[in-house]
Amino acid sequence: MRMKSAGKRPETVTAYIAAAPPPVRAMLKRIRATIRAAAPLAEEKLSYGMPYYSQHGRLAYFAAFTNHVSVFLPGRVLADFAAEVKPYRRGKATLQFAIGAKLPVGLIGRLVRARRRENDAR
Repeated sequence: MRMKSAGKRPETVTAYIAAAPPPVRAMLKRIRATIRAAAPLAEEKLSYGMPYYSQHGRLAYFAAFTNHVSVFLPGRVLADFAAEVKPYRRGKATLQFAIGAKLPVGLIGRLVRARRRENDAR
């Protein structure tokens, strides 16, 4: 279940993050900063109601849910980092982090950079 916001859907990533409860908001800000640092040229927007980053194709998404925050990375990147993502992986292209958990920002940054290289190679 995706995080519910009061009123209408946010129209920007900043508004999406601002609508989250404080502990979730801190996690979302950290994920956003990590993605931006790993892919500074990526276009940031909302897609499917979630923050989305594009650079030569789909790069990454993130979203808040009732009990966790997820990072979605399409492509082969999670398979390529299978051992490192095993504690967090909850689907073919999804990593989940419990609300309040310490985020593996170094790993997220490496995954986004690998996904960026994967997109650039196409």
